[in-house]
Amino acid sequence: MDLPISQQCRLLDLSRSSVYYQPVPVSDKDLEVMKALDALHLQFPFMGSRQLRDQLRGQGYRINRKRVQRLMHKMGIQAIYAKPNTSIPNRAHKVYPYLLRHLEINRPNQVWCTDITYIPMEKGFLYLVAVMDWYSRKVLSWRLSNTLDTGFCIDALQEAIAEYGVPEIFNSDQGCQFTSEQFTQVLKHHQIAISMDGKGRWMDNVFIERLWRSLKYEEVYLKAYQSVRETEQGIGTYLRFYNQQRTHQSLDNRTPDSIYWSALKQAA
Repeated sequence: MDLPISQQCRLLDLSRSSVYYQPVPVSDKDLEVMKALDALHLQFPFMGSRQLRDQLRGQGYRINRKRVQRLMHKMGIQAIYAKPNTSIPNRAHKVYPYLLRHLEINRPNQVWCTDITYIPMEKGFLYLVAVMDWYSRKVLSWRLSNTLDTGFCIDALQEAIAEYGVPEIFNSDQGCQFTSEQFTQVLKHHQIAISMDGKGRWMDNVFIERLWRSLKYEEVYLKAYQSVRETEQGIGTYLRFYNQQRTHQSLDNRTPDSIYWSALKQAA
């Protein structure tokens, strides 16, 4: 016979309130503000909570700084001086040095990079992680999640390795997802050198930051995703377009796919 919850809590030394607690869903008003915050942060990544509060007030929102800070934390964003950081650091995790300074990146699979961004929906939000080849800008894999955990980042990494092989260097920010033992162990298992952005150095991972900007202005902000399935379909369609059809000035007006596969063919 099952024990009453009160007795189970006593045996496990748990508070009954924590057992009965149900997460409070984000209100429609907060979701509206978070969408506005996301757009402002993308346009003005140097702005902290005070300036973002002022910008929101200028748009007609009655909001104080404390609420802006709370929503920024939920979204995982900070001002540029602390790195636009969707992954919150964990001081207990080892931080690795930045290996790309003065490095000539001249071939596919020499350096991969990753990052996480906030994706607004009509009713709710998700987090998106992507793995990108630095040389070609090709998006190798991606995953969506409703929490900022490590699991969906590991899934994206393992998919990229299974599909495209092993890079020489893997670069990320210092977020707890990427500094975690579970994540770095995958890299170490494949003997991949680990590189991490310096604190306050958002430019250290600039190409994936540009991907987020393109994705949001060309896809996410034009849509009002109704469900996780619709979000997956929309982002998947856009990222295929990004890889296969969208030309880049920095790539001599070629696509990431054409750069990636032609360079591999020449090296073979």
